[in-house]
Amino acid sequence: MGQMRFIVSPPQCITKEVLQFTYMSGMDRTPWVVHAEADDGELVLERDVSDSGSVTVPWHVEGHGLLALSTGTLAERWEPYHLPLELVRGTINALRTQLHEWQSIGLTVPDAVLRLLKDASLKFSWAVVQQGRGDGVAVQEALRIALDGSQLLAAAYSDQLIAVRRRATGRLPSLLGGTLSGPDMDDATAHSFLAAFNLAMVPVYWRDVEAAEGSFDWSACDRQIQWCREHGLRICLGPLLQPDARGLPDWIYLWDDDFDTLLSAAGQFVDAAVNRYCGMVDLWHCAARVNTSQVLRFSEEEKLRMVAWIVSRVKNLDPDHPLMIGIDRPWGEYQGRRAVDLSPIHFADALVRARLDLKAIFLEMNFGCFTEGTLLRSELDVNRLLDDWSLLGLPLAVGLSLPSTDGADPKARQKIDFSAASWSLATQQAWAARLVPLMLAKPGIQAVVWNQFEDGQPHEFPHGGLLTPQGQAKPALRTLAALRTALMNPHPTQP
Repeated sequence: MGQMRFIVSPPQCITKEVLQFTYMSGMDRTPWVVHAEADDGELVLERDVSDSGSVTVPWHVEGHGLLALSTGTLAERWEPYHLPLELVRGTINALRTQLHEWQSIGLTVPDAVLRLLKDASLKFSWAVVQQGRGDGVAVQEALRIALDGSQLLAAAYSDQLIAVRRRATGRLPSLLGGTLSGPDMDDATAHSFLAAFNLAMVPVYWRDVEAAEGSFDWSACDRQIQWCREHGLRICLGPLLQPDARGLPDWIYLWDDDFDTLLSAAGQFVDAAVNRYCGMVDLWHCAARVNTSQVLRFSEEEKLRMVAWIVSRVKNLDPDHPLMIGIDRPWGEYQGRRAVDLSPIHFADALVRARLDLKAIFLEMNFGCFTEGTLLRSELDVNRLLDDWSLLGLPLAVGLSLPSTDGADPKARQKIDFSAASWSLATQQAWAARLVPLMLAKPGIQAVVWNQFEDGQPHEFPHGGLLTPQGQAKPALRTLAALRTALMNPHPTQP
């Protein structure tokens, strides 16, 4: 068994929640199961291996909020590391590495980024000299400055790559989408949706459609499909299979230990859905959140078989339209708390290697919601993840949501469990304005989808919609509408 120890200053930074979401990962960035304890200002991490690795921990940084920050690769040793210093070292190294990589492909780096990198390095050097003799101000300043530089660098990358991609056609060929909340929308809500999106995700939950075995109710989905077609939206239907409490009908739990019977029942539902809407949709979302599902007592192999079987069935029924599968929490933070045979990317890789004729992978990133969501990451961390996933050789789509406030949300199925998080309408808008262009700038990203449109309807993630419970547009919605107008309409210099 391996053990790593860290001095934490100030000690109150390590709360019960931080311990729950701290993990370690190896050179391939796959998290290890870690047991974390805090004792008198010292963080102790225990794991089954003794290999070198990096530590990821939620850490609050002034001006940036609560982010999952990572150290560099650390060798196991008896002498404790100083955690805040290692987080600064890892953040500065990530900025320096990405800067050199983008410079090598011709990116023009703003002088401000170089200045911030230098300032962060100087602050870090001073923090090392003052280690154990200060209040950590230099450490926090170094983190803030390095993240400011990362933010500016990512913005420069987004702006310059988008400009390059638009020179050929005058517009980005990518899609900007939203998930429909209910079967009916008033005129104001519909106008807001159409102003921001050219793609509609039409959810078709097995639980809602076949609440009683063998009895199908497609009325809500029918109305949504018809509305999308009337307004010229591209349509993605699904997920056809989402094996969790939201996606599975209650009666299916009679067979939660009978794989073949459940697969047969799922197949009948998929057949009914594809036969009903074949030729009416542009893209099938075959399965979602299978890699994180704990509702059904199936092995990883059975989960893979289930997804492969669903994909093959849809392909046989509708060979003319593309198929995609969804991967939940692509960083795999949940692997730090429970043993899983396959990381998210290895789960997807197994399906790609099965030659299922998939056309895209949908990466679901519901930031700021725990434990069923994703720890918020810096722009450079998001960029690195997308680059890693692009190595699978398939186009990517990203499903995104961010909360707009803290506190309870009575209509949400999930909860925000991190008391240190701090969200507002302004922070939701700011993150949307940075992350969405970064994703759209990448040629391998075919679509960015906001996972939740309305907070007034029953929904998955607290405060993650673009409309308030009263139906008013949040600033983030106006930002997305402006991005669609600016990036997806013809460039003014083009005919």
